[in-house]
Amino acid sequence: MSKKLDRLNQIISIIKEKNGATVKELASIFGVSEMTIRRDLAILESQNIVNNVYGAVIYNPSNAKENLEKNYSLNSAKIANDPEKARIGKYAASLINDNDVVIIDTGSTTEKLAANIPNTLLATVLCFNINILNRLVNKENLKLIFAGGYFHPNTQMFESSEGISLIKSTRAAKVFVSAAGIHEKLGVTCATNYEVPTKNAIMKSAVDKILLADSSKFGMVRSSYFAELSDFQTIITDSKLSSGWIDYIRKIGIELIML
Repeated sequence: MSKKLDRLNQIISIIKEKNGATVKELASIFGVSEMTIRRDLAILESQNIVNNVYGAVIYNPSNAKENLEKNYSLNSAKIANDPEKARIGKYAASLINDNDVVIIDTGSTTEKLAANIPNTLLATVLCFNINILNRLVNKENLKLIFAGGYFHPNTQMFESSEGISLIKSTRAAKVFVSAAGIHEKLGVTCATNYEVPTKNAIMKSAVDKILLADSSKFGMVRSSYFAELSDFQTIITDSKLSSGWIDYIRKIGIELIML
């Protein structure tokens, strides 16, 4: 577990045991700045785990979570919002043109994209997940680049400094990026800290940055930040996205596609 996620779960325990705490108290307990604690509390508030009442943070008794997720599982993620993810993936695949070089990020929605790439398409695809690779290996007209390294079973992702170097040396027309959380103030986040260097590298290696995320991800915050929403040119999501998010995304000039 990352230090940040460990601290978040300890904050939850402290607030439950003490029936509340102030930012100053928590900063003293953990030996970090008050700004760091405020960021932590913003994550917990976004998950409805705590409430801020007159300057003190208290546990939300209606919350069903005892702590934040310790282990993201790609297999369980595949089950959630599967019809929406299928529509998003199918549309995203239609954006890839012959002779494109593209990068496909880790994730359950990006796996739907890989599955929907036509067998006739002539393109080059860089990926670093075994589930993505398995969807592509039998598409004989594709040229595949695989960034390997240490295997993480929970995300089925391969990660290493050598893999990141390979990504940095590649230039792509489009990158299709996944996210576990999207927040107006706290940016775009993923579930595990080891994903961040690879995600940073793919964001820097492509011209068009396309975010694939079903509507349940909006308003959520996960422990590991990797991008601002404004870093993306296009967002592909489903028709359940709230009107507030629709207005915000269009206001900051991002192309929004809802399916």
